[in-house]
Amino acid sequence: MKTHSGSLRRLLRWPVKSLRGEELQEALFDDRGMAGDRAYSLVDDRDGPAGKVLTVRRRSEMLHWRAAYGSGDAPELTAPDGTVWQWHDPGLAGALARSLGTPLHLRAADGQQDRGPTVLVTFEASLVALEEELGAPVDLRRFRPNLHLGLDAPAFAEEGWGPGTTLTVGEVELAVTGDHTGPCIRCAVPSWDPDGRERWPGLQKWLIREHENKFGVIMRVTRPGTARRGDRAVADPRPAAGEIRVR
Repeated sequence: MKTHSGSLRRLLRWPVKSLRGEELQEALFDDRGMAGDRAYSLVDDRDGPAGKVLTVRRRSEMLHWRAAYGSGDAPELTAPDGTVWQWHDPGLAGALARSLGTPLHLRAADGQQDRGPTVLVTFEASLVALEEELGAPVDLRRFRPNLHLGLDAPAFAEEGWGPGTTLTVGEVELAVTGDHTGPCIRCAVPSWDPDGRERWPGLQKWLIREHENKFGVIMRVTRPGTARRGDRAVADPRPAAGEIRVR
């Protein structure tokens, strides 16, 4: 398969799983994936699903809250009314519970909560092509990627990338290797607009029908370092042997 080159267009980090996140100019990548990404979560305290991590699939109102790292090691959360809460504020869990309508507690963990220490990469050509197919704009944040690249690859080429595929972005090298990597099979979360106000079921229906429900590719860090917006990116794909379902 042909090597493709381009640049890093956008860097996005999601400190708390299923909350809105932050856009960055640079980020560290190591054996955790993107450092600080999905390192915190909200845990359901209701009797039935007690102990399960809350997600947009259960509470779309989670997208009314935003998480970002400030001056400290832990994130700060911005409520729908604009109030800023520090992660260690004893009142935060109660404020979230009232806002989301469910009892909960906070959890901190090193690395991602849902699919191990991986990085989600999306591509501008595929996003533009998807918008053309749907005849409507599609906000990239629906897909919650970490890296968004502009490459000279054809739209949706990543749907066929398999084990052994590598991607270099600045100092960082990523690869399709190990568990839970490969073309990303989407859950229902992208059907919600990034602010959690309304749902677009037709988006996922289209992905299922036209793209085997794939958008983006999940990779692991094989060489740590810092990636910066504008860094050169080079992809060396290998063909996929089969489909990988992880979401």
